[in-house]
Amino acid sequence: MAADLTILFRDPHVIAVDKPAGLVVHRGGWARERDVAMVRLRDQIGAHVFPVHRLDRATSGVLLFALSAEVAARVCESFAAGLTEKTYLALVRGVPPEEILVDHPLPPGEDSHAPRVSAQTMIVRREVFGRYSLVEARPLTGRLHQVRRHLKHISCPLIGDVNYGKGEHNRLFRERHGLHRLFLHATRLRLPHPIEGGWLDIASPLPAELAAVLCTLRESH
Repeated sequence: MAADLTILFRDPHVIAVDKPAGLVVHRGGWARERDVAMVRLRDQIGAHVFPVHRLDRATSGVLLFALSAEVAARVCESFAAGLTEKTYLALVRGVPPEEILVDHPLPPGEDSHAPRVSAQTMIVRREVFGRYSLVEARPLTGRLHQVRRHLKHISCPLIGDVNYGKGEHNRLFRERHGLHRLFLHATRLRLPHPIEGGWLDIASPLPAELAAVLCTLRESH
């Protein structure tokens, strides 16, 4: 039996959970497995839930669902209008500038040959550990794998990224730090409340396996 998801926030209209790495948000496309976040949460709370955004399978952190189709439509409008603020923590190879706006067009979806569209991510450097850095990434648009692709674009590939990262550094972190996942965590989601007004501000703590890597890096630098 699948473990219950940690609920970060719930009211009569929306519910936010802490998605673990390795769990798909919902079925569709290449995701055919039975255990997906949407179904697991539905069974956990005994009510239908409606996805309003996505996190990659390999990414952990804040994941929001609506509790009705009407609320889902309103939340999706906020995402489409750029009214949501998403923040990720990522460990990368390299030392980026203290702050940089990556403005690099990307394909809008899975088809890498599709015409590229505008894509922007703000990258803020938080800590440096020799040749590695902890960064905060704030995507201003919502393209597939945007944070991962933009970090690769500035030559700061994500640790643990088998698609856009560097195998030698991924192996080093597996062997030295026991890290067997992508070091990318959605730490915060801020958006207008779809019904009550005001702002929802939902945070997720760094998972233990990622916090342990940072602790080791800090001790050695």
